[in-house]
Amino acid sequence: MTVLTAPRLRRDRTRWAWGLGALAVVGWALAGAGLFADQVVNRSGTAQFGRFAAAALSPELDGAFLSVLGTATLVTIAYAALGTALAVGLGAVGAVAVARTTWGRRRLGWLLARGALAVPRGLHEAVWGLLLVNLLGLDPWVGVLAIGIPYGAVTAKVFADLLDEVPRGAHDALLAAGAGRVSAVLYGLLPPASGGLLSYSFYRLECAVRSAVVLGLIGAGGLGYQLSLSFSSLRWEQVWTCVYALTALCVLAVVAGRAVRRRVAAPRSAGDRLQRDPALTAAVTVTVLGVVWSWWYLAVSPATLVSDRTGEQLRYVLSAAWPPDTDAGFLRAVLAAAVETLQMSVIAIAVATVGAVLLAGVAAHPAGRPGPLRRLVGSVVRLALLLLRAVPPPVWALVLLFVLLPGVLPGALALGVYTLGVLGRLAAEATEELDPRPRAALAAMGAPPVAGWLYGVAPRAVGPVLAYALYRWEVAIRDTILIGLLGAGGLGALLATALATFDWGAVTTVLAATVLLTAAVDLVSDRARQALR
Repeated sequence: MTVLTAPRLRRDRTRWAWGLGALAVVGWALAGAGLFADQVVNRSGTAQFGRFAAAALSPELDGAFLSVLGTATLVTIAYAALGTALAVGLGAVGAVAVARTTWGRRRLGWLLARGALAVPRGLHEAVWGLLLVNLLGLDPWVGVLAIGIPYGAVTAKVFADLLDEVPRGAHDALLAAGAGRVSAVLYGLLPPASGGLLSYSFYRLECAVRSAVVLGLIGAGGLGYQLSLSFSSLRWEQVWTCVYALTALCVLAVVAGRAVRRRVAAPRSAGDRLQRDPALTAAVTVTVLGVVWSWWYLAVSPATLVSDRTGEQLRYVLSAAWPPDTDAGFLRAVLAAAVETLQMSVIAIAVATVGAVLLAGVAAHPAGRPGPLRRLVGSVVRLALLLLRAVPPPVWALVLLFVLLPGVLPGALALGVYTLGVLGRLAAEATEELDPRPRAALAAMGAPPVAGWLYGVAPRAVGPVLAYALYRWEVAIRDTILIGLLGAGGLGALLATALATFDWGAVTTVLAATVLLTAAVDLVSDRARQALR
């Protein structure tokens, strides 16, 4: 008996250890943010916050402003389309280079190829945007490359994983016939993996819309730039019009992406043969035409990338960026900023996880035939979560500064609000996928709906929700850099100072610290997910 229960006992102890450790880290992060020691509430800002909230009911609908907003929306769409196209192209090439199938038994080469993706994946697209501005100036390529480079690295990793999961019969047959490894991957693995690749490409397009808005906040144009202008001039009615436009754009992207992924997951067939899906064909055609239109609309010129000015500026930056700044005082500042960044990410994930757990049951689409009140509440909560994730974290930080004093805490809570929008949706979907029979059995025994949720759903939803939260922690580390770039502290604030003073040695040091911190969080979250299984 002891032999049979020992493994389970060890797993339970491991989970308890991780749970207690997580609570201790959250307490440490809140203490570091000054929640327990200093005054954090800005009492004088409540009146301004009231005016901001009241403006939500009366957005700006002037024709001239709506015309400007329409143009800004087209710019955002164009950046998202071209950035996604570049990311998919880079991902397709990179996937062949980093797939296990390509390297075979040469594990060292595979590890080095995967490691090469860590740098572009570890830097936020806003960081890429600021770096590229120094090389290309105010050129449309800045926004396109800032989305395409980091997304391309992420796409290469995902595409490679999809290729590795495909049955290798055709691939091995091509190798046996004398084909090269790359040709075997292209013709033996790519066709059966095409559905998953297409589905993920459209998901990247959804994400690129939000990234294009973020880049607008740092000057790339589009909806984000217009939102920033309206906020800085305290025109709250215009701010809310921008927010509603962002939400509508995100809704369109999510709905279109989901429709494509559903079609890919359930392809049409006639008997034993698959049929071409007109809807998927139309979606791909419209996307390709959209990329062509975006190229024309933004007036992107390849000559910019190979111009003498760009080459000269690149050589200057590379020479100035090496060696990195290793001054002892600066390294201490980098370490302190890294601690602040970690604290912000921990607080953000804690806030988002608690909120997602509380809202998942309400946000999930109920089984059976719910009453009108339940449907209404669920729709309102889902719309609220969409609004939370549609608005970029820096905007939430500016809103929170009405009622909180400047520091780490407003940035952390802003990131937590934004992450709640993403994690709440994922938690609701995880709840919908659970077996409904335990809850139905409790209802049949006379248990009220709340008890059915607490005992029939919540215990089984904890694992998936925590797993999603750990995945989002990895993303939150990169998002804290964006918050810091706009003054919330951490490595982002240090990077903004180094870029403003053209201290390229310091920039290299901060970027290296950012990549190392991201890799460390990835490792810890991976170990935590293993403990939850």
